[in-house]
Amino acid sequence: MQSKYKNIKYSVLVDKKEIFIDKNSKIDGLVSLGYIPNRKIESLKLIIGKNAIIRSGTVIYAGSKIGDNFETGHNVIIREECNIGGNFKIWNNSCVDYGCIIGNNVKIHNNVYIAQYTTIEDNVFIAPGVMIANDLYPPLKINMKGPTIEENVKIGINATILPHVIIGKNSLIGAGAVVVENVPPNSVVVGNPGRVIKSIFEIRNRFDKNGRSVYK
Repeated sequence: MQSKYKNIKYSVLVDKKEIFIDKNSKIDGLVSLGYIPNRKIESLKLIIGKNAIIRSGTVIYAGSKIGDNFETGHNVIIREECNIGGNFKIWNNSCVDYGCIIGNNVKIHNNVYIAQYTTIEDNVFIAPGVMIANDLYPPLKINMKGPTIEENVKIGINATILPHVIIGKNSLIGAGAVVVENVPPNSVVVGNPGRVIKSIFEIRNRFDKNGRSVYK
């Protein structure tokens, strides 16, 4: 399949699917671009900006728009009707489900699931193993809506974010936390259920005798 996509120019028709992608993008073999969803959607056009790096095992559905400098690890899935900004990096075995809005300079690490209808604003970092939900009473699928993660939020490893919540800008979600309600801006959240323990401005970055960073 590598030869199939190697010389795609910006604005071409591939297998009856309209795919817009910069000719200088780097695309591995075993990549599927413009995968047709079972859901009926308004447009099957896939748009990917300049200088993309798309690694093997990646599947990107038709009907999404992704900005410049997009980069994937291996075995990434991005579903249909997603609108994603520039400098988006997503690593191995992670999935962005359909209907998500993602801003600029967002980084998603390994083994992360982003549920349908999630909004992620600019400069968010999501650590490995984070799970995001969008159904309050599964599997009823009533009023499905993922969380809104505002700008500059950092989410620690293996955290879980429940539907409909809003995580305020600049907040830090600790490893393993379960966020069940809205988080004010500039908060540090830990535990299950997640609770605010302090402001980010109360964190002092120190180093122990081995040079490791210690937060207090």
